[in-house]
Amino acid sequence: MPKAKRTNIVSDQLHMRVANGKPIFPHAVSVEGKRLICVSGQLAWDAKGDGVGKGDMRAQMRQVCENIKEALRAAGAGLEDIVKTNTYVTDMDEFFKCVDVRMEYFGPGFPTSTTVEVRRLAHPDMVIEIEAMAVVDA
Repeated sequence: MPKAKRTNIVSDQLHMRVANGKPIFPHAVSVEGKRLICVSGQLAWDAKGDGVGKGDMRAQMRQVCENIKEALRAAGAGLEDIVKTNTYVTDMDEFFKCVDVRMEYFGPGFPTSTTVEVRRLAHPDMVIEIEAMAVVDA
């Protein structure tokens, strides 16, 4: 399947968060594509519906990213096609300890990103939820 034309934009006039000497997300993504894929917020459920990594953000982030990867695969896209993520966490300090896991999954696509600390998620054992938007050619 052909890829949508995508331009990652990082302005030198805006502050940029950096990890390991590289920006962790662009300020904007411009996409000329024909199909938008919206992935609903994913929690750390395995395929059987069992929770993964109770209270462990690192384990949950990995499961959430695997769930997003599978949802995209089923829709005919990949992690590199993600243009936007929204992440909800119950502990921002713990989230920043997991940036390497986030980059492992979302680094190749380099999507724009919003992360918000919330009091709780839809299930009390969950500490992270991520939703994503991807764009591919039709």
